[in-house]
Amino acid sequence: MPSGPSGPAVRGETGCGGSGGCGSAVRLAGPVPGALAHRYAALPPPLGVALAALRLEALLGDPRDAANPYGLPALAAATAGSASAGSASAGSAGSAGEGRAGRVVPLLTAAGLGQVRAADQRVRALRPLLRRDLALGHAAGMSGGSGTPPAARARGQVAESFPVPAVLLGPAALVAAAGSVLRHAALTVAGRGGGEPALRQWQPALAAAFADLLACESLTCVALRRPAGPGPGPGPGPGAGAGLLGAVAGYVVPTVLADVLAQLGLVLAECGHGPAGTGGRMLAKLTRDLPLAGVDAAGAAHWQDRLARALPALAAEEPRAPHRGPAPALFRLADPPAPTPAAVGEQGEGYIPDGHEPGRCAPDGHAPDGHEPGGDGPGGDGPGGDGPGGDSVVLSGLLRAGAVRPDGADADRAALGAVARRLLTEQRALRRPCRTAGADPGAPAARALADRQALLWLAAAVLGVREAADDGRGLFLGGTHWALLALSGIAGRLGVPLPGPVPDPRAPVWAELAGRVRHGVDCDVYATRLLW
Repeated sequence: MPSGPSGPAVRGETGCGGSGGCGSAVRLAGPVPGALAHRYAALPPPLGVALAALRLEALLGDPRDAANPYGLPALAAATAGSASAGSASAGSAGSAGEGRAGRVVPLLTAAGLGQVRAADQRVRALRPLLRRDLALGHAAGMSGGSGTPPAARARGQVAESFPVPAVLLGPAALVAAAGSVLRHAALTVAGRGGGEPALRQWQPALAAAFADLLACESLTCVALRRPAGPGPGPGPGPGAGAGLLGAVAGYVVPTVLADVLAQLGLVLAECGHGPAGTGGRMLAKLTRDLPLAGVDAAGAAHWQDRLARALPALAAEEPRAPHRGPAPALFRLADPPAPTPAAVGEQGEGYIPDGHEPGRCAPDGHAPDGHEPGGDGPGGDGPGGDGPGGDSVVLSGLLRAGAVRPDGADADRAALGAVARRLLTEQRALRRPCRTAGADPGAPAARALADRQALLWLAAAVLGVREAADDGRGLFLGGTHWALLALSGIAGRLGVPLPGPVPDPRAPVWAELAGRVRHGVDCDVYATRLLW
């Protein structure tokens, strides 16, 4: 796990107040070390992305400063009055969000975020803002007039110059904002647990919340790395540019994190951080912002309906021979995504695609993910296909993990493989009912099948990301503990019994979380060091 944050000082080119809010250009003070990106996170981004994120975090100022307009106290107070006065209309709430977005856009420009074009990297650069304010980070990328309900815009269009699909911006912002609440709760339990043994009972609950958060971010990152392309159309398919993976994330991330936020609320209350405390105000504000970002129950129901209409594609077969070769490119979060014409500039000279770009075949005539190239449907490049750039290649995460049978000395890996095989069996058992239920997508049975398939795709993303991060460096993301804990939660949601005795990974997951919050490291998949 990375140690405490360290990095170069960041200052504005012109005079700036120390509390943030400056819209001037920003440069790093002193020489920029070549290893900056590697010191920035355990899974480092391209240097330009790290610099943009650091500039933005510096411009936003200290989040604990009560005088900082972009600090957590001021952001929470900005909506507390309207909440106590009663529920506001969607239009007025959207107008307020757009007003705040207008003030933050100069900061994004000064930080250089316009130079970051790849969707997953843009979200990484935006994370300092997303961590602080769900609605503000979401509104910064949205377009449309004030008469358009914000939740509808979350399911519709983003600004033309914004590279993140609308369906994925809300889940990405929710993951980041929920991580801030988790860090606050974990820091309280870790800091006071020694003197107050009663607080230690919440360590397993916070470990499970951490694993769920990593699972949701894994799925969101995989979906963001999916090459953008036209969706199946305005009728039965999910949103344009995001494919099935985007619709799965749009449904399952708010669904899972709703339970996480409820659990965090209980922990904060038991720790004495009720509605009047900092943690309680953060959670209350985040809850009020859910409709603005389209990640409330209504937003999740919208995407569940879309998934029910796409059940035949959700029930696709897993890729053939997926256990051969490296993990598919979608899972390799440390690798730059395949460049688009707009994204090539941020990778710099000498950038080499990662070998999974569309059209490239291995010597055996298969695409790098184990498929024969071409065609539609399973094995092809269609919206639900699992060829290069297809969506159901994510299911290879289940099959690859299930195919691993380590020796008996590695109980954790053996347990992870056994759970993967159990979930893969469940996914295969759902194929026939999913293909027939598509005839009546509005039926309760179709919505229930969509829920189960979405959870299985979440499990597949967890296993694929974990495998890709297991590269010999000993990263927490490449270990088995968080993945086993996340999959145990998914199996519980599905009502699928775990296969035999499974090691309890909660203690090592809590140890990782406690170490991160003590040393100023974010609880994201990248293990990003915090500036403040």
